[in-house]
Amino acid sequence: MIIRDDGEFKGALNQLSVAEQRQIAARFSQGVLPLCKDRRVAAAVHAALRAGISDDELAVLHQAARSACVDSYTQCGHVTDWLNQAGHFVAEAAAACVMPAERGANLAWDAAMRARMARTCEAIAGGQGTENREAAHQYSVLTEYLNK
Repeated sequence: MIIRDDGEFKGALNQLSVAEQRQIAARFSQGVLPLCKDRRVAAAVHAALRAGISDDELAVLHQAARSACVDSYTQCGHVTDWLNQAGHFVAEAAAACVMPAERGANLAWDAAMRARMARTCEAIAGGQGTENREAAHQYSVLTEYLNK
């Protein structure tokens, strides 16, 4: 299977179990992790990669990641600092990775969209415009995961 667009991408993600969604969400988040220096965010992403993570551990990590989201949001300030904004979206992606399973939620889709926003903010901060290559990277990551 080769993922070519967001329709195929979301459809494939919807077919994954919550545990598989968590694994691929963490892989998407790993790609943008260097844009956020918060240790709580890195801990959430790395923990989400572990098979068999407990619900209790997920709850603690989700709380910590959500706190990082709030902290990063307040750091963005009134004048937009695009790199801080990128870090905020990375924190949001990490929180999605360790979100408690909810009926109808797609953790991987949420993490993917936040990772794309982080890359867009990074590109704006660097004066590169808003072309988003993160989507193509995510298609590749999911294709590789599904073809194992």
